[in-house]
Amino acid sequence: MKALIKYNKGSGNVELRETEEPTRAANQVLLEIAHCGICGTDLHVYHDTFRNYPPVILGHEFSGRVVDVGSEVKDVQLGDTFSVLGATAVQCGSCEYCERGEFMFCANRRGMGHGVNGAFTKYAAVRPDQLFKIPEGVSMEYGALVEPLAVAVHVVEVVASFRLGDVVLLSGPGPIGLLCLKMLLAHGLKVIVAGTSDDDSRLEMARKYGAARTVVVNQENLAEVIAEETDGQGVALAIETAGAEASVQNCMQSLRPLGCYVQVGHFGRDLMLPWDLVAFRQLKIYGSVGYTKETWRRTMQILGQQTLDLSDVITHRFPLSDWRKGFDLMEEKQAVKVLLSPE
Repeated sequence: MKALIKYNKGSGNVELRETEEPTRAANQVLLEIAHCGICGTDLHVYHDTFRNYPPVILGHEFSGRVVDVGSEVKDVQLGDTFSVLGATAVQCGSCEYCERGEFMFCANRRGMGHGVNGAFTKYAAVRPDQLFKIPEGVSMEYGALVEPLAVAVHVVEVVASFRLGDVVLLSGPGPIGLLCLKMLLAHGLKVIVAGTSDDDSRLEMARKYGAARTVVVNQENLAEVIAEETDGQGVALAIETAGAEASVQNCMQSLRPLGCYVQVGHFGRDLMLPWDLVAFRQLKIYGSVGYTKETWRRTMQILGQQTLDLSDVITHRFPLSDWRKGFDLMEEKQAVKVLLSPE
């Protein structure tokens, strides 16, 4: 089978290569992959700015159909369709974090697509505890959106603090930021989305989604916009998804006293932050990384209710052989979510 493989350390070193089909263990099922989304993590693995263990098949946002079932697996049938929780491919299962469902913090954890083989290919072998059945009436394409949507659900439903009537600043209109926007709008919140001129197409998407206002921070005065939209009070909640120092500064400066700040974006370096502002405004600061199994269950419920429109999240679809087109579109910020499918 063909697979998109990071074959060596260093920037680049990614090719579509022939490789053997995975061997299914007795406690696993074999999935024929339907779709796999390109994530920012895939770009970081490509550039070798995210820990990876080559040779490894990239890709972790995927859905698939069961084509083989191990002898020890119960309650999974041939032909069943699932979204797959790739982040738990390797975990100890016994540390305090695993026992609490907070597997992201397990010291032994490795995820699919960087730590073990992922889903930019035709088949993947996974354990049944990684499987989340796609609800009836929900497409396999939406099944490939569960992983990034679960990140947004975790940010908005678990970590962030807000009330009906609050004004929210969302800084960074990337795929996760735009999914957070959809979640916030589902709560009826007024959301201001900030980005740079490089984000023009994604800011346009934010307006189409229903953002109250978008701000190009290198061309407009964000502070004036925040004052205008909040009667000078500042926003109650700021969510940073860009992973840029200027974005952090903008978020913190925009918060009203007793406001809530959530850090989602990653920087790869230390920052200088206005800690006096944190103290004097008594801000609540939280980080959000990944999700829990409970978050995934809630995400599947959201999908099953079919009240959240995701049709405009998938902007491009390519066969796996055109992976470079998809990567380039994501690098150039010209796509929200790109799906690759095996041929």
